[in-house]
Amino acid sequence: MFLEARREGSELTLALRGDWRVAQLPAIQAELDALTTVGVQRLRVNAAEASFDLSAAWLLHDRMQRWRATLSDIGFDGASPTALALIAHTLGDEQAIDAQLVPQGDTLATAAVESVGRRAVQSLDRAVDALGFLGHVSAALAVGLGRWKRLHPISIARHVYDTGLTAIPIVALIGFLISVILAYIGAEQLRKFGADIFVVDLVTIGVLREMGVLLTAIIVAGRSGSAFAAELGAMRLNEEIDALAATGVNHFETLVIPRLIGLMIALPLLTILADLIGIAGGALLCNWLLDMPLLHYVNRVQESIAPTTFWVGIWKAPVFAVLIAIAGTRCGLRVRGSSRHLGAMTTQAVVQSIFLVILADALFAVLFMELDV
Repeated sequence: MFLEARREGSELTLALRGDWRVAQLPAIQAELDALTTVGVQRLRVNAAEASFDLSAAWLLHDRMQRWRATLSDIGFDGASPTALALIAHTLGDEQAIDAQLVPQGDTLATAAVESVGRRAVQSLDRAVDALGFLGHVSAALAVGLGRWKRLHPISIARHVYDTGLTAIPIVALIGFLISVILAYIGAEQLRKFGADIFVVDLVTIGVLREMGVLLTAIIVAGRSGSAFAAELGAMRLNEEIDALAATGVNHFETLVIPRLIGLMIALPLLTILADLIGIAGGALLCNWLLDMPLLHYVNRVQESIAPTTFWVGIWKAPVFAVLIAIAGTRCGLRVRGSSRHLGAMTTQAVVQSIFLVILADALFAVLFMELDV
């Protein structure tokens, strides 16, 4: 027996029992058909001792809709079944909500907790997906290191050109401008204390340790990170990646690894270029603003830098390259369905790349401070 009816005058109470599942629908339907509501004005339903799947909840929902057409008062004693509440919300059934077909605890606080829980689960899913992507990349890289040809050297060379050589003009310009800005601000402030010579230290250490590699990585993230996401996203929309999988080709080996290695080669070289241009820009401004001879500037540069100053910036570059390549390719491979999603993933690739680069730079700063480097 799936329901027990008890009538007192014009009030009918239904106690639902057992498992209301799709396999028991014929028996449940028969018991509901045998139930009469003639002369009933008030109907109360108690579902505390019953469990529902979606099919049985649909059946109960439809039957209560019929009862509502003839009865003036209908509702639940206690909370309604969760599956029934889901149906009421899905259909936007305001009458069902008014008739207490949804749990009484569905308040603003409950909705806020549900939102936090949903976001936490989504964040966990994204973290698991990111770890899975890193695992695929690591496995493909390990296989490629054993066989050089599987790393696709021609493709790597092309990506070195696309991400490195074509970025030289903008990287050189940014390196020059940032060194000029540092030198100008430093000169304006240090001149007040008669410490003009320390402008060279500011420019040299600032460019070599932080600004050169950081700004170069941000420029590359905007150029190459978005390009990786757009290229792979377009291939996903055109089903080219599915075609590679159908032919037995590992798209991580052919699409992700060459971009990763190419950027790991290109970004340190661009960093060296930015450092050289930055120091040269500082020399020009010091000569023009402080009347500092070039030879004096060069000697001060050699005195101001420690043996690790240059290498601190260079060590960061491959790490930044890995973060940019991983973010760009992962967002590109996540594109689904439409060009709108392609645009969203391209934007997300740039945002993630820049965020990861700045976060990694902050962690490096703490690490080098603790190591006294």
